[in-house]
Amino acid sequence: MKSSPGARSWIAAGVRHELLTRALPALRHDMSAPISVMRMGLLMLKRQVAAPTIDAAACRERVTLIDGQIGELVSAVRSLRDWELSTTEEAITRGALVRQCVALMRPAFDLQGIRIEVDASMALTPSETPEAEPAPDPTPWPSGAALRYLLLGAMGFLQDSVERISAIQISPEGQDALSLVALAQGSEDADVMAEHRAPRKLAIDAVALQSLADDLGYTLAFDRDTVRFNLAAG
Repeated sequence: MKSSPGARSWIAAGVRHELLTRALPALRHDMSAPISVMRMGLLMLKRQVAAPTIDAAACRERVTLIDGQIGELVSAVRSLRDWELSTTEEAITRGALVRQCVALMRPAFDLQGIRIEVDASMALTPSETPEAEPAPDPTPWPSGAALRYLLLGAMGFLQDSVERISAIQISPEGQDALSLVALAQGSEDADVMAEHRAPRKLAIDAVALQSLADDLGYTLAFDRDTVRFNLAAG
């Protein structure tokens, strides 16, 4: 029996849910870290206020710290909107897309002994490399949320599909594409890491990745250890 368009959409929605679940630990950390700092700041502020002599400068310093952390928390909560697929999705540059996805997945990949190697042209922003030559204005690509799901899906596909995977290399192709290549590791290292790798019941396999790309409207080419896709839909 052939699946209906509605069923295929549900498959893609399930893949997006799985990808969001994998990214959730990093998102949760971004929201919980400011709360921990605020709690410590409030504790110190209470002690300073309860002291026989109030140090106004120290109190202002604590209030400024708490105010800054509230801003960080608000930004983290607002970032959850970036995961919503809509006609008003913000555009994103290729470098920013890669940096966001790598930041979300690197902790989980590190625990499994999988390195994420990013081409130098996308690893840092120009402000982080002041000694470098000024780069031309990068091209912002529409549908940032869709591209985020697609890149995370490609990373998850290689993670789940490649035996004895040791690294994923992410590189630009031309002006409008990304290429991901998985590298394998030695058998002894792979056996050690396999002992620490949790079973993956909801693997991102070829069907899942293709369903995601079709639903988002992107064309990609992939085999067992490589994925390539254009940043423009269609």
